[in-house]
Amino acid sequence: MRLIVGYLATPSGEDGLVLGGQLARSLDATLDICMVLPPDRAVPAEAHFEDLLAAKGRKWLAEAAATVPSDIRTEVHLSFSESFSAGLLDEAARLDADAIVVGGAKDGLLGRHSLGSVSTELLHSAPIPLALAPFGYRKSEAERIREVTAALGTRQGADLVLRTAVRSCERMHTSLRLLSLVPLDDMSGMDVRRDTGNEALAIEHARTLHDSARKGLPDGLTVTSSVADGSTVEAAVESLSWEDGDVVVVGSSRLAQPRRLFLGSTASKMLRVLPVPMVVVPATEFLPETGSSDSTEAS
Repeated sequence: MRLIVGYLATPSGEDGLVLGGQLARSLDATLDICMVLPPDRAVPAEAHFEDLLAAKGRKWLAEAAATVPSDIRTEVHLSFSESFSAGLLDEAARLDADAIVVGGAKDGLLGRHSLGSVSTELLHSAPIPLALAPFGYRKSEAERIREVTAALGTRQGADLVLRTAVRSCERMHTSLRLLSLVPLDDMSGMDVRRDTGNEALAIEHARTLHDSARKGLPDGLTVTSSVADGSTVEAAVESLSWEDGDVVVVGSSRLAQPRRLFLGSTASKMLRVLPVPMVVVPATEFLPETGSSDSTEAS
């Protein structure tokens, strides 16, 4: 198993590197630290400029690798591309990576997510899971992943999120929390914010989904359930307890192309207030009995 960290010698790069290390140790995966530098077209007179830039890049990569604990298998890779995200996707394909890890924008609030241009582009194009570290995550003291939270929606496709989370938990030997956000998780069109009766029905429906999901889980897996309600998705997320080392797994929007990421509205709202890393799972081809080919947002 291989995890790619999109790295630059910046605080955001350090955030992604720390998360990548935690995931790699927990999953017993190889950590590939990848730096993508732009080819310089502005100084044709400097024949060796790209060589100088490459030397600097290799130095940054060596310094980054030196911060990774010695028990984690680590490799470094340097490439050139006009686009950091495109170059990172090329490296992911070349290395047959299982997931990509990146930090957020440098102007984000400490402990919260802020999407920069790279993470935004990856969230609309990556064919493999993308792990997002909140700004300041480099200060995390967790050595490995403590718990995986699977954010389950009511639309088709939540099973993909659940399967991904379960496989991860089994490999990491960690616990699983099933989570449903009631307020804006479309419960068959019910406006649960205005009608307490509908809200109670929505909560009960979410619990029924959790009970159904738990029946197919492997023996020996520690599982808990949370149904978070509030006036908004953000309020529901903030009502939950989170600890250092927790991660949340969410699905892509039903608008996503098959086997591609696309962050949906509910997951986007979660991201605004979530203090822990989020892993976004790509949409997969899905042909329900109705004949529709929609993918689904599972959060």
